[in-house]
Amino acid sequence: MMLSRRETILLGLGGAAACALPGLSLAATEDERIAAFTGGATPGAGGITLTAPEIAENGNTVPVEVSAPGAVAIMLLATGNPEPAVATFAFGPAAGAQRASTRIRLAKTQDVVAMARMADGSVVQAQATVKVTIGGCGG
Repeated sequence: MMLSRRETILLGLGGAAACALPGLSLAATEDERIAAFTGGATPGAGGITLTAPEIAENGNTVPVEVSAPGAVAIMLLATGNPEPAVATFAFGPAAGAQRASTRIRLAKTQDVVAMARMADGSVVQAQATVKVTIGGCGG
């Protein structure tokens, strides 16, 4: 089968459009991500510990640790970043501890929010403000 140049260009453009369309539907706002994670439950307080530095001299590598005994999932958000969703950690029945530690990138001084979905379906939340002297997301 021989394709003409015009048919090849049209196939290429069609493939590019098909790849771009699913990506547009995956983009969600911060509120939509929170609603999907919580399942509509109102987040409570307590039962989750968020450890983050008060001042981060470099926003490229900010250490964050979250611990929520009894959680099945933990979600981290950086509310001031261009893309607020940082990470979601899921814990299975064989998990020794429901705790996660990572380094995140922060664009500016902002709140870091951790939410944990507990085994009973409830949701708890913790928040910490991190002052960033040099932003890590460019611009």
